Amino acid sequence: MANRKLYSGAKLRDMRQRLGLTQKDFASKLGVSLPYLNQMENNNRPLSGTVILALAQEFGFDVTELSSSENERLFSDMREAFSDPIFGDTPPQLADMRLTASNAPSIARAFLDLHRAYRQTQERLASLDEALGRDDARLQPSPWEEVRDFFHYCDNYIDAVDRAAEGFAKGRQSPDWIHEKAIKTLYDLGITVRNGDQDATRIYDPNTKILTISNRISSKTARFQILLQLALISQEKLLEATLDLARFQSPEARAIAKIGLANYFAGAALMPYKEFLETARTERHDLERLSSHFGVSIEQVAHRLSTLQRPGNNGIPFFFVRVDQAGTITKRHSATRLQFARFGGACPLWNVHRAFETPGQFLRQLAETPDGIRYLSIARDVTKGGGSFNAPLRRFAIALGCEVKHAEQLVYADGLDLARPDAFEPIGISCRLCERRSCHQRSVPPLERQLIIDENERAMLPYRVR
Repeated sequence: MANRKLYSGAKLRDMRQRLGLTQKDFASKLGVSLPYLNQMENNNRPLSGTVILALAQEFGFDVTELSSSENERLFSDMREAFSDPIFGDTPPQLADMRLTASNAPSIARAFLDLHRAYRQTQERLASLDEALGRDDARLQPSPWEEVRDFFHYCDNYIDAVDRAAEGFAKGRQSPDWIHEKAIKTLYDLGITVRNGDQDATRIYDPNTKILTISNRISSKTARFQILLQLALISQEKLLEATLDLARFQSPEARAIAKIGLANYFAGAALMPYKEFLETARTERHDLERLSSHFGVSIEQVAHRLSTLQRPGNNGIPFFFVRVDQAGTITKRHSATRLQFARFGGACPLWNVHRAFETPGQFLRQLAETPDGIRYLSIARDVTKGGGSFNAPLRRFAIALGCEVKHAEQLVYADGLDLARPDAFEPIGISCRLCERRSCHQRSVPPLERQLIIDENERAMLPYRVR
């Protein structure tokens, strides 16, 4: 397979502007002509090897940042937005969308914000009886959407928080060692940790400075919750500074994101970046062995693997997703070219939906998306108990995957024929975005295609896609 040309004009232009250099001066330092630099900044030419080398040597630039998947995420989100019926039967060409995402990412993000506001207006109109008389009926994303997009476009990696957690875990010896250090650190801050028979997993009283952890939860969950509370207290300045940079539009979104950052700290402290990455490589990304080694859950391991995007020391680019029993995506992130739909469920042919049928087992799937990219996906159900007989169980399914070119680094690839084309199942993003014309599991027609309906003919679907 030929190497893909690297177009990264927006990042190149942003770097030049941060350095305060004119195009002429920047071109001189890179050893290229002014017209050539201009063409690269406008994505009319790919970045040459000479330019990439000069960026690293002259400016100490981490060239791995040039291949960021941000443009792919923007393109995927734009494509989904343009599939909205409001744009009719003639949405912009895919090439134009990709060009906008690459050359003008700020315009792409502004368009997505506008479309999101439109959708929310439509939702308010659909439930007008609830919206009438409300003072807060503003055109803004929901707090959950804001926070989701924040982590999405940060590549699910928050460097300052990750490094702070790694610093806290320095000298880590065992999961119990981290547990005891967290309790001692809280004690040094005047906070007492105790267990209690309560429904709430964690309760902290800032007046009495007592942190009560439910005795109905597992030791792994208890350890995580203690570290989460530690982050909220001991890392407050860092969390608030990170939130200031995010510029959330609502206090609710900021509050949700703060908890999300505290969760991030807890996971990164339990699984410090360098040690976790090295162990993951040694164990060939065996989730069960990593879970046992670090004293965390399978889901926590899978989520952590999706965050290993530190510049200069990247892990495998994974996608990670969690769905509930209705098929709704409750967590999603992708460092791969596979991007999940922002609205609705995932492709029904994906193995994550079958995980509920085989509790406690890993399912493996070789899959191919309509763009021809092939993936290895593993899926498993996860159950969160309520701590008592009458307490409801929460059941989810998680999926973790990577492009097949990385598959041999995963134990889950053993025994699979990665070279056989027909071993890969055809999957899509979602039905309304999928280009496959004769999928037997299609639930709704693709919005970008014209339908042909013949009352005298019935095939697999009651229509044909032009």
